Amino acid sequence: MSEFTSGPLNQRSNPPMKRRHFLGGMLTVAVSASLAPSAPAQTTAVDAPRKIRLGVIGCGGRGAWIAGLFNRHGGYEMHAVADYFQPVADACGDALGVDRTRRFSGLSGFQKLITSGVEAVACETPPYFIPEHAQAAVEAGLHVYMAKPVSADVPGCLRVQAAGALATQKKLCFLVDYQMPTDPVNIEVRKRILDGDLGPLAQLVTRGTGGGCPDPPKTGNLEDRLQKLIWVNDIAMGCDYLGNFDIHAIDAALWVAGKRPVAASGASRICRVAPQGDSHDVCSVVYEYEDGLVHNHFGQALPNGLEGELSCRVFGQRANALINYWGKAWVKGGDKPYDGGEVADLYESGANRNIAAFHAEVTEGRFDNPTCQRAVDGALTCILGREAASRKVRLTMEELIRENKRLEVDLTGLKA
Repeated sequence: MSEFTSGPLNQRSNPPMKRRHFLGGMLTVAVSASLAPSAPAQTTAVDAPRKIRLGVIGCGGRGAWIAGLFNRHGGYEMHAVADYFQPVADACGDALGVDRTRRFSGLSGFQKLITSGVEAVACETPPYFIPEHAQAAVEAGLHVYMAKPVSADVPGCLRVQAAGALATQKKLCFLVDYQMPTDPVNIEVRKRILDGDLGPLAQLVTRGTGGGCPDPPKTGNLEDRLQKLIWVNDIAMGCDYLGNFDIHAIDAALWVAGKRPVAASGASRICRVAPQGDSHDVCSVVYEYEDGLVHNHFGQALPNGLEGELSCRVFGQRANALINYWGKAWVKGGDKPYDGGEVADLYESGANRNIAAFHAEVTEGRFDNPTCQRAVDGALTCILGREAASRKVRLTMEELIRENKRLEVDLTGLKA
């Protein structure tokens, strides 16, 4: 976990949020902690007939941490690692017992990992790199476990969508790691919503609030921004704060609605001190759905003492409900209220559930890959909100996809 503590917002406090970290520094402590025998696993180790040979691409904070969870599961052989920085790959490889000949670095390290004898890859890089890595893995016949968001731009989203379809065609598993839909209480709340306990839906309200990430002055090339979560501040690299953090709440909204919005409008701005990147850290977005459903989203990533929150409130004609990342989830009002309960330790327990699900899908031959399309729709929804808010216009999803705007990153001077 490098210099950041676990949890998207350090368990609802305001230090820099803990998220995927492609390339990072000082990871030995983090990986060792995730592998420590005294740390209880959230799921029972699997007595598998065979272990899946796994390669991890991106071994920084979350990458090293989630590699430890894969290792603790018991159904995986930690076969290879890749990271832009060789010391980071080595630190992770040392902790996992990966042979030194299968620790790769540089921008092309993922290609060497893909041909190293792995059966599956875990993509834990910034969104900018994910479409290329996921597509290459599927084309090579590998199962894919990947972080969110799946891309920072529309072409990347469409590329991931195509990779997911190809994976199903080739009988490969393709799982995107969202945690809120794995929680038992959230699952029950959603079931009651879909059963009609709230009546016809009228409005969704999502919130994503946290303390932001460090944004130091830029240097000669991009290398320094490929670590310590600095890349979250660069839209092309991280998909904006709306797309990188708030997307958990947006995903929950799409999970409930069963569809993506058709238009968005709003406003956003940069408010952090001495900003270097172009990510907006404050936003207010109104999404419109084809059936008239209204969806309001509030996002803020500033260290101003506001409690961290990732939530989706659902309002129907007869009752209302809350799906949550921290705290309680419930249904209130109507004829069938549900007291719900605490959403417990979701950051780790949700990842463990997804790791277990991925193992089951691979070993049992289930290739319907249900998380892919919603993950693509969620990323497109965040990009739609980001663009509508930054331009301060009403923008339709159809217009956004027709633009098909590619965001470029200057990789000049980086190690191939």
